[in-house]
Amino acid sequence: MRILMLSATFPYPPTNGGTQVRTFNLLKYLHPRHEVTIATLRNSDVTPADVAALKEFATEVVVFDRPAAPNSNLISKLQRGLDFLITGTPSGVRSSYSPDLKAWLDRAVKDQKFDVITCEHSVNENYLSPDWKNSLRTVVNVHSSVYATCKNQLETKTAEKPFRDRLNQPLLKRYEQRFSQKFSIIVVTTDDDAQQFKTFAPNTPIATIPNGVDFDDFPYRSADPNNHDLIFIGAMDNLANIDAARFLAQEIFPIVQQRYPDSKLMLVGSRPVPEVLKLNQLPNVVVTGAVPSIADYLHRATVCVIPMRTGFGIKNKTLEAMAAGTPVVSSDRGLEGLTLDPDRPCALRANNPAEYSAAITQLLDNIALRESISHHARAYIERDFTWEQAGRRYESAILGV
Repeated sequence: MRILMLSATFPYPPTNGGTQVRTFNLLKYLHPRHEVTIATLRNSDVTPADVAALKEFATEVVVFDRPAAPNSNLISKLQRGLDFLITGTPSGVRSSYSPDLKAWLDRAVKDQKFDVITCEHSVNENYLSPDWKNSLRTVVNVHSSVYATCKNQLETKTAEKPFRDRLNQPLLKRYEQRFSQKFSIIVVTTDDDAQQFKTFAPNTPIATIPNGVDFDDFPYRSADPNNHDLIFIGAMDNLANIDAARFLAQEIFPIVQQRYPDSKLMLVGSRPVPEVLKLNQLPNVVVTGAVPSIADYLHRATVCVIPMRTGFGIKNKTLEAMAAGTPVVSSDRGLEGLTLDPDRPCALRANNPAEYSAAITQLLDNIALRESISHHARAYIERDFTWEQAGRRYESAILGV
């Protein structure tokens, strides 16, 4: 099968974030089995060595320069909002649009170069014409619903700009309804998103395919550190992670410190924004920035806290912490897509500061509980969340079998 994967995000190295991780590992699975071309965009951070490394995992790699970031002044922002209203396409989708990539793709489709086109993340949907699904198979790998995320942020009062998002919410709903009609199949990561897109495209098949974990990068811990240290992991320029880091450091961790004054909180992840860096000023809070191995830091902490209040889709950070054997305390959002067996718990659930502090205390005080959750979590990830499984299911969705 001749497959084209479109990715506005350069998917290498696969340690840069959720989009890269998923795209890279699905590409890695498909490449030995099919002729796979990946067409992608690069920014100034992508090196020639990154491009060369990616070529080891594809039949062909086609790279275009990412468009320059849009102007951030008020007039430009107002113009982008007006364009969203008129065109029905969010500014984030338009800002990553490459006319050169579109021209290359149009020629490739005209020449019948591919049997299948996949959009790796819905931001790539604007490269596809609605009528293409009549002549080839088209797949959108959504990752998460932007409409549902916007709605959730407004409901939980975690929206960065509530007034703007209230205006955008009906436009995002219209946008996802429109683009979901263009595809032969829609792929999502959780049942919540599957239900959402079923309302948008009731006649389109939907496949739920969660993420996986690379066990070489996230080996199981050799021992319980038996300290009072906590950790949160994630890209620290992501809005949902910024909110979670601040919520943890400012509202949850101080309660834990009252009982465990020696406790330390590590906020581990690349590209920390000023709001996150400022948390370094709090007692016993450490913002690390990018680190060589996230697993090493997970192994140093007794509990991983994932207090997500917004953001849909399955969370790589949750899967990775569970794979590493660090007991997890997380919210409904952080545990989305996972099934917790009450008889064999693999994580503890919490959704407000009191629940978090109680769950964290329970774990810090009970090494037997930690060991039980750690072993159950690793076994659960090994059973249900491997990239081999995800790749096999994605291949079936692509082939329509």
